[in-house]
Amino acid sequence: MPLKRINHPSHARYLTFSTFRQTAIFDNSEIRDAFADQLRTAREKHAVLLYAWVIMPDHIHLLVREPKTGDLEPFLRTLKTGFAKRMLANWRETRPNFINELTSPKGHTRFWQRGGGYDRNIISDEEFTEKTDYIHMNPVKAGLVRSPTDWAWSSARWWTGDRDGQIPCDYR
Repeated sequence: MPLKRINHPSHARYLTFSTFRQTAIFDNSEIRDAFADQLRTAREKHAVLLYAWVIMPDHIHLLVREPKTGDLEPFLRTLKTGFAKRMLANWRETRPNFINELTSPKGHTRFWQRGGGYDRNIISDEEFTEKTDYIHMNPVKAGLVRSPTDWAWSSARWWTGDRDGQIPCDYR
């Protein structure tokens, strides 16, 4: 059954999407940096409010809102499809063995796990804070760093006032 999305312009949305077969595609800083740039570009292009984010080795968490219609599909298409096409084209030439790991039994090469990921509307201040904290603590819980601000591919530093090199975030 396809994911039912509820588009409401006053609702923040907590999104999680994973790589195909939970492959650690974002296991190096160059790829994480490239995705962060894609996130910055997609956010600006679609005027999406970005509250919190983190890039993990095999998944992404976002807390976002589209303030006009609530429809995040154009933003997600730019973010996910644009990045996947660019990376897969590059890897077909430079990492053909890695492409095999991202190919389904039916012969389809995939970057993202099918199904669109987890999508939850956030309407209360309590849940907004809970999701922001969860996003920022994800690298700590995964054992990647000791403190949320030690992970460069997250909005945790921005939330503590360190604006250097970060994607600007919005306040609720």
